Amino acid sequence: MTTLKSKLQEDLNAAIKERDELRSSTLRLTLAAITKEEVAGKEKRELSDDEVQKVITREAKKRREAADAFAQGGRPESAEREKAEGVVLAAYLPKQLSDEELNDIVAQAVEEAKAAGAEGPRAMGAVMKIVNPKVAGLAEGGRVAASVKKLLAG
Repeated sequence: MTTLKSKLQEDLNAAIKERDELRSSTLRLTLAAITKEEVAGKEKRELSDDEVQKVITREAKKRREAADAFAQGGRPESAEREKAEGVVLAAYLPKQLSDEELNDIVAQAVEEAKAAGAEGPRAMGAVMKIVNPKVAGLAEGGRVAASVKKLLAG
């Protein structure tokens, strides 16, 4: 078992003992998603820590989107629950880049793309290819794309 997955399991056991319903249900759902990912495909496999982290990131994103949908649908108590679950999952993810750090990385990538001959809004793909490996897991794709568009337009 990977170290991140075993930490999730240990934290789930602790949450159950402490009768922390929010934490235990969130960790159960996350571990179920990890197991589902492990058995997807032709044969069962063990996920690496990076793959487990991607699953946790995907689950956290689902919580954010659900919280937004509940808030817009006039169900604030459900939105709060989803936000709380997102906070629980955020503890297992690396710290996200600040807007300034993200803009610095994107600005460097734009310069690299311009040096390679890519100009204007059409350079979006070239810039994203440079930026994505640098910010993988540290910034959400939508934030990265918005930052790239802003710098290419400006």
